[in-house]
Amino acid sequence: MIDATVYKHVLGSFPSGVTVITTLDDDGSVVGLTASAFSSLSMDPPLVLFCPNYTSDSYPVLMKQKRFAIHLLSGEQQAEAYAFAKKGKDKASGLEWTLSELGNPILAGATAVIECELWREYEGGDHAIMVGKVHNLIVPAEAPRPMVYCRGKMASLPAFA
Repeated sequence: MIDATVYKHVLGSFPSGVTVITTLDDDGSVVGLTASAFSSLSMDPPLVLFCPNYTSDSYPVLMKQKRFAIHLLSGEQQAEAYAFAKKGKDKASGLEWTLSELGNPILAGATAVIECELWREYEGGDHAIMVGKVHNLIVPAEAPRPMVYCRGKMASLPAFA
């Protein structure tokens, strides 16, 4: 049997990027979650995946809407990361966002945004594995430094030499 505390410590020692996944609910409110479990999957077709907890209040909305925007957060977006990590409504309250041509809420300031349609969903223990087919990429003219998460802390990745 694997000790849950040790397991979390070991996996938490692996640095990862931080994403916020957003969509709109039936009332037009922004719904979403923060996830570090994100990866590219395929170039042809272009697929990415993220893994929300089944208990997330955003999971059923993402499954119903079947479209979403994955924001690769910049180091300046800790407020966004924390806002979407909590449960409840109004996660985007006070945050700057616009609606994309594909109908996804887009948060300002990300290093990039990947707009997807749900392609497949798989069971992954206590998390879903949601695979999105990429339909649009949004890249700012000047990409800010990305956010990394390691050992329970978020920080901006320093510039590379």
